[in-house]
Amino acid sequence: MAKRRKGRAINGVLLLDKPYEMSSNHALQAVKRIYFAQKAGHTGALDPLATGMLPICLGEGTKFSQFLLDTDKTYQVTAKLGIRTTTSDADGEVVSEKPVAVSDEQLLVALDSFRGTTKQVPSMYSALKYQGQPLYKYAREGIEVPREARDITVFSLELLRFENDEVELKIHVSKGTYIRTIVDDLGELLGCGAHVADLRRLAVGSYPIERMVTLDHVEALLAEAKEKDISPSTLLDPLLLPMESAVDGMPAVYVDDMSASFLRHGNPVQAYNAPAEGSVQVYIGEDNNDDNAEFIGVGQINDDGLVAPKRIVVI
Repeated sequence: MAKRRKGRAINGVLLLDKPYEMSSNHALQAVKRIYFAQKAGHTGALDPLATGMLPICLGEGTKFSQFLLDTDKTYQVTAKLGIRTTTSDADGEVVSEKPVAVSDEQLLVALDSFRGTTKQVPSMYSALKYQGQPLYKYAREGIEVPREARDITVFSLELLRFENDEVELKIHVSKGTYIRTIVDDLGELLGCGAHVADLRRLAVGSYPIERMVTLDHVEALLAEAKEKDISPSTLLDPLLLPMESAVDGMPAVYVDDMSASFLRHGNPVQAYNAPAEGSVQVYIGEDNNDDNAEFIGVGQINDDGLVAPKRIVVI
């Protein structure tokens, strides 16, 4: 007999404003506990020293977390010039200290070299794996392993402030871009070294920043519900975005109940107006004007032009 899962079968996405000095996993477990959720997962870890948007998927929403990992991100970062560290942030040991003699013009020229598509070698202090182990585990043992340079895209890079030895930037980047590496590379380009003094993630994909909530706020709502002797879900669940928000912007197709049943049993189906290729959102309903359309997951267009199940919701 299968073991019954502990917790609520609650589905959705919470846009958490991760606090400073808290690991992403700690934040995830706190949200899971507050919501008493059966399942939870985050979508791209933030370093403990970083703050900002950390989408946490609950329940069936965890099936779509990969799509958020693959989306672009926006950050605000303060770089400290003159000091290079092992981790490229304030947590690392100092590697070198050099005087800062950088002009406005030199900085602008250096920043321009990061815009567009370039190659980036991931930091040793990243979660990327080499022979089954995260790179940061090798780094903590003083072992450096080969890393392959990857294509990244900096869609926009805005200089917000340059005062003395601090440079504040707003950067919109593609998936897999390491801001710490950009700052370290900037310091080397300027000849003085640099590290991340402060980092905040402002956006993940098209998620609205105004829907981001702090852990303190969520915990306060839980305490309020207990004080009023009402179900915590009454106050907590309205904070959640629908799980299909994780695939916002993906083309949508609409199927009937019978086709939905086929998909849920692992079979491809035909869908009207399906694109020629790629992934699609799948709804039970007439079309995008159907207010009662029900999201049932993500499909993939196969070689026969049919919608094959990729990530299907089970409720």
